Amino acid sequence: MNQTTLKHFVGKICNHVPLKTKLVYVLLDGVGDLPNPSLNELTPLQAARTPNLDKLVLNGCMGLVYTVGKGIAPESDAGVLSMLGYDISAGYVGRGPIEAIGESMEFGDGQLALRANFATIDHRGKILDRRAGRNLSSEEAYSLAQAINSGVVLGGGASFQLKATLGHRCVLVIRLKGSNLSSEITNTDPAYIRRGGLGVAVGGTTMSMEVAKAVPTGPARGAIIAATLVNEFTQQSSEILVRHSVNTNRKREGKKPANVILLRDPGHLKPSFEPIDKKYGARFACLADMPVEKGIASVTGMELVKGGTPIDYRLKAELANRLLSRFSVIYVHIKGPDEPGHDGDANLKKEIIEDVDNGFFGELMGHISSEEVVVAVSADHSTPCTLRAHSDHPVPLLLSGNHVNRDKSCRFTERDGTIGSLGVLRGPDVLRTILKLAL
Repeated sequence: MNQTTLKHFVGKICNHVPLKTKLVYVLLDGVGDLPNPSLNELTPLQAARTPNLDKLVLNGCMGLVYTVGKGIAPESDAGVLSMLGYDISAGYVGRGPIEAIGESMEFGDGQLALRANFATIDHRGKILDRRAGRNLSSEEAYSLAQAINSGVVLGGGASFQLKATLGHRCVLVIRLKGSNLSSEITNTDPAYIRRGGLGVAVGGTTMSMEVAKAVPTGPARGAIIAATLVNEFTQQSSEILVRHSVNTNRKREGKKPANVILLRDPGHLKPSFEPIDKKYGARFACLADMPVEKGIASVTGMELVKGGTPIDYRLKAELANRLLSRFSVIYVHIKGPDEPGHDGDANLKKEIIEDVDNGFFGELMGHISSEEVVVAVSADHSTPCTLRAHSDHPVPLLLSGNHVNRDKSCRFTERDGTIGSLGVLRGPDVLRTILKLAL
């Protein structure tokens, strides 16, 4: 949709919105899904009881969004940046640098930053769980990272820092004094491949996957050295993890050991994005708790406000309401629905959607006025339970407020998105469209 068509389209679906109107922009991580046999062939959104989201739909309109593009199953970094209006189809630096910056790690051009997971492999190197049972505590992860930072010695005088962030998640930065490393290498995490600077999910389960070797994808010396260092780190860190007391205790307790680190989404350049306040002429605040979201807030210049733990839905709603007095746009990222999608648990995903509806949207709607605040709800990508991975399916988009013309949609579901008056949009066009309605 070109800009002329976009302006005409926006003019058709909305009335004049006064400048005092504010926007709460919510992305529900991985909420999109497909019909599931355990839910009588409904999606988790269709099966969930969501009276608050339904009320918002009845006072608004719906559509669908391909967050990054048709045929692309994006990771959250690419999906969120696109839904914030940044076209990252070319020249993207990768998720590694975003998360390193979000965790306040030292990182500069020519260094290598990678997203990392503590994971579980068997004695043959077969991946049993990419997230070490998804029950690795942050305290356990911190202890494991400390042991690796003090025990791994990379060749050629290279140095590194591994930082545990949240649960099984961590970030790795590798440095080689006097040399520029290149991110033109493959992932060791086989669940994602690289397409340019983007990480793209390959789909399916990891049960038949093995830890991959990093391979340079070009002849540059910096890529060859980077791949060698990544492979050295993987081997040495796994030897330390296997022997660590944390994993001895986990096995004794019947838990999966965190005995390997999977690496993906390398980057060797600091990101440079147009500040989001300048881009839209509005003041933005970001409520987030995940490492990548904190990084996105930093690189786009949003005011970051930590919203407690990922499941503190009521607190996030209370904070969003308070921030409306100082900011024009409150961007809220809610992680909950994504994890049961990866685990293939459609019933749990339905329950989490209900918790979000009750805790976040129920609390939010008790504080805001639909005359003064527009609420937009969408997602960064779909995570269908039947696939246990991100997919390229479009996600629903909701726009709600007294100044938005209503359409025939009734619920916040994938199906209602197909009949909504917003039609089908590209991720980079969504926020610009919404802001024309909200400000």
